[in-house]
Amino acid sequence: MPVKNRFAELLPEITEWRRDFHENPEILYEVHRTAGIVAEKLREFGCDEVVEGIGRTGVVGVIKGRSNGSGRTVGLRADMDALPILEDTGLPYASKTKGAMHACGHDGHTAMLLGAAKYLAETRNFDGTVVLLFQPAEEGGAGGRAMVEDGALTKWGVDEVYGMHNWPGVPVGQFAIRPGPVMAGTDQFDIVVTGRGGHAAKPHENIDTTVIASHIVIALQSIVSRNVDPVRSCVVSVTSFETASTAYNVIPETVRLKGTIRTLDPDVKEMSRERLKLIAESTAQAYGGKADVTIHPGYPVTVNTPAETDFAADVARTVAGDCAEAEITMGGEDFAFMLNERPGAYIFLGNGDSASVHHPKYNFNDEAIPAGCSWFAEIVEQRLKVA
Repeated sequence: MPVKNRFAELLPEITEWRRDFHENPEILYEVHRTAGIVAEKLREFGCDEVVEGIGRTGVVGVIKGRSNGSGRTVGLRADMDALPILEDTGLPYASKTKGAMHACGHDGHTAMLLGAAKYLAETRNFDGTVVLLFQPAEEGGAGGRAMVEDGALTKWGVDEVYGMHNWPGVPVGQFAIRPGPVMAGTDQFDIVVTGRGGHAAKPHENIDTTVIASHIVIALQSIVSRNVDPVRSCVVSVTSFETASTAYNVIPETVRLKGTIRTLDPDVKEMSRERLKLIAESTAQAYGGKADVTIHPGYPVTVNTPAETDFAADVARTVAGDCAEAEITMGGEDFAFMLNERPGAYIFLGNGDSASVHHPKYNFNDEAIPAGCSWFAEIVEQRLKVA
């Protein structure tokens, strides 16, 4: 069965929801308007249970099939939050909130899962239960972990869980997936370099933190090039270099560095953390200064379990006729917290030739909606087939 006709009929309505979310973006856990609309619509659709406030501002909807001989429960997840980006699309439904933008397509993810929910509540052509997981704070706030810790999977007995992300560069409505690690585990780090500030005309009387920090930035590149096995993946990026002074003639007392470590392997992650700390501290000491390193553990590696990945790919082929092998990406994804608790899979849905995610000109492609909704619905109807 290809894209379901019902979603072609619902496309104008789902598109309207999506564009409303796009016009009114909310960041991290402050998704009160979005979550409220989601909960309202789930009740309107006739879901058997709708619970708000899971994982602070997440929403859980429960739909029971026409029978429950299987006794199984499938979870479907969509993220609701936007990014702190100033939109530059010029769209008629562009963000009305300055400095906030749906630059990663979570507006589309939420709208597609709502569309699937409406269809599943209408038809209930499955044997078992589906739990809809609308999650806040994917963009750096670990909302997936918050929902897991709040019992989103255990309270409703979720046996397996599936998620989806749009992907620019893949043709609209086409899918891609791979088993095993598919997105990186992420850490963030802060390095505060302290020396002795003073007049730039007398560098010999100072301990120059800008020079120290510059050497640290360069030295950290050796972690990937000289400490990581070349056939294993790791990224160490310094993304912020901030001095305590903006004057032309002052050597600053402190410099702050920020950055990220991204890996697909727990051993590589631990080694990278240790090397980063040692390199920063030793380099600063060699120049007479001091470096204080703080590492903030981030998202785990997103790992698709083999059997569920094969199933998700088969469903994608049912909907789109084909399913490509996804490339591994070093981007992070907190759906990983759910996949750490339950078997499942995370699939990519083509967004066409759009700007990349996290870009101020990005926009979710509404033409992808029928395929995305159909995949969510088919996951349920095929996994929980009526006898």
